[in-house]
Amino acid sequence: MEKDNKLSHLDENNNPSMVDVSDKKVTKRVAVAQSVVQLTEGIVSVLQNKEINLKKGPVFQTAIIAGTMAAKNTSNLIPLCHPLGLESCNISISVEGLNATIICECSITSKTGVEMEALTGASIAALTIYDMCKAMSHDIVINETKLIKKTGGKSDYRNSY
Repeated sequence: MEKDNKLSHLDENNNPSMVDVSDKKVTKRVAVAQSVVQLTEGIVSVLQNKEINLKKGPVFQTAIIAGTMAAKNTSNLIPLCHPLGLESCNISISVEGLNATIICECSITSKTGVEMEALTGASIAALTIYDMCKAMSHDIVINETKLIKKTGGKSDYRNSY
């Protein structure tokens, strides 16, 4: 779905500006993002009970905590994001073949959405998996991070591919 060509974070003089949400309606807003991490056969071979336990600790549990912390701190990482008090952030990780798929769902009742929080949570969870597993291999690839869907606010979105 293409949107208009106007960048929302530029003012009338093309200077960076936080979006004014003061006139927006408070609604329940939900966003779901996904990151896919391609692991190696050696890393997947140590997978037991849906977890990879290394000297650094449980990889997926640590990634979930890191992703949640990142989602809660998105406005500290991305300069023009509104600071939000997330009402919910749930991260799950599943492995199929060599791919670890991270799903991050965030929700809030607010005047602005939580897409960046969901994307940040999924991204940092993926980076945490990379960091914890890199001693086994540097051939790990973070293939994609994308918004899967968002609801609430002015328009809903569902990724069509």
